[in-house]
Amino acid sequence: QVQLVESGGGLVQPGGSLRLSCAASGFIFSTQTMRWYRQAPGKERELVASITSAGSSTIYLDSVKGRFTISRDNAKNTVYLQMNSLNSEDTAVYYCKARWLDYWGKGTLVTVSS
Repeated sequence: QVQLVESGGGLVQPGGSLRLSCAASGFIFSTQTMRWYRQAPGKERELVASITSAGSSTIYLDSVKGRFTISRDNAKNTVYLQMNSLNSEDTAVYYCKARWLDYWGKGTLVTVSS
């Protein structure tokens, strides 16, 4: 079955960095566009970043452009989200998802606070 396991979240000070990972299994990872979403307390889930199957094209939420970088390693069935210059508005649970598969992992919590 499809499994998505996010990791790498934690507590970080404003201006700090984190690298999230998402290990995928149960489908042909290298054929799927992968996405990172986030959901902040009291808000709807939003798309943060997306990367095509070969990694040749990416898109980002405007508020994270220039600070976040999505990447993938198809040999490891893993997608990453490098997050720099974090601020309090980045506090959320972060999820990865294959664009065309209706499966979600449990997410990983990122808290940006001093």
